[in-house]
Amino acid sequence: MRRYFSLSHMAAGFIAVLVGFTSSAAIIFSAVSALGATQAETTSWFWALGLGMFATSVGLSLRFKAPILTAWSTPGAALLVTALAGVPMAEAIGAFLFSSLLIVLCGVFGLFDALMKQVPKSLAAALLAGVLARFGLELFVSLRAELALVGLMLGVYLAARRWLPRYAVPLAFLAGLAWAAGGGMIRVAAIDLALAVPVWTTPQFSLSTLIGVGLPLFVVTMASQNVPGLAVLRANGYTTPASPLITWTGVAGLVLAPFGGYALNLAAITAAICMSPAADPRPEERYRAAIWAGLFYLGTGIFAATVTSLFSALPHALIAAIAGLALLGTIGNGLAGALADEVEREAALVTFLCTLSGISLFGIGSAFWGLLLGMAVRRMLRPR
Repeated sequence: MRRYFSLSHMAAGFIAVLVGFTSSAAIIFSAVSALGATQAETTSWFWALGLGMFATSVGLSLRFKAPILTAWSTPGAALLVTALAGVPMAEAIGAFLFSSLLIVLCGVFGLFDALMKQVPKSLAAALLAGVLARFGLELFVSLRAELALVGLMLGVYLAARRWLPRYAVPLAFLAGLAWAAGGGMIRVAAIDLALAVPVWTTPQFSLSTLIGVGLPLFVVTMASQNVPGLAVLRANGYTTPASPLITWTGVAGLVLAPFGGYALNLAAITAAICMSPAADPRPEERYRAAIWAGLFYLGTGIFAATVTSLFSALPHALIAAIAGLALLGTIGNGLAGALADEVEREAALVTFLCTLSGISLFGIGSAFWGLLLGMAVRRMLRPR
């Protein structure tokens, strides 16, 4: 039991959860708000995601004795912020089920690599950058509303990027939280210490929502989350087979989607924390850090009501700022990957701009049209 209660394992697991939660929970909160969800439904989303990350992280890590950490799809949540505008909750749940089903099929039939080859890396990167760019813009728009708050967070983030890059986002969040608390900007009365209660939503299926929300959610989750998540595992010397990992994250999504578990996938950045020598000098023992991370995620799920009430109590500028700061690196990487290949640069640019535009045609969102137009332009301009 002493090996499981190693302080280094616990610390690595806690830091991984802290980084993951503070860097992207605000984006999920924005996605739920776009649906016009009630407080109870918002709590249910965090409950489902916390439970799913706990079950998959602990189960897969124990099964394969490797630090397999799962996470909610941050780019997927960013996609939902714009794609779910005007979509009923029941249809959104149907799209989540559709996306998770596609993930399961990819895992069961070993289609992961084959399907990803059909979506060029440059266009997948452009799609990701287009989805996330809105959050980067919102960071600087919020400067006008709360110059001192957002300016402080930006300054702390940049300073931490210079000296403590791993903790840049949490430190910026803590700085903003301290400033908001000192200025009386936090509505303390809205914070409720309570356990989460799951809320079931019976799914409904609409072709336009399945295509405009479910399909882009699947592509973004697979291309920008599962691919780097698997790459981190491989880079650290773990040869765990991909198919069962993909399958079980999809199965968890199918089970938890009616409660708000929109997408689960392999973690990359937070998983790397559990795979570092700081977690354990022995690579074969680092899976215990991922188990601890799963247990901490369980805690966030159980107390999801408190978590969601806390986010409701925070000023909008703080949430917008931390979401934008958390995604700056991902946006930059997406643009770099999108524009790196000169031959595909124009197609990637079309994908990026169309996705960023937020255009909706025939009830289908801009992410789908951006990818479709980009692939058409790529085919038209492909050198003979």
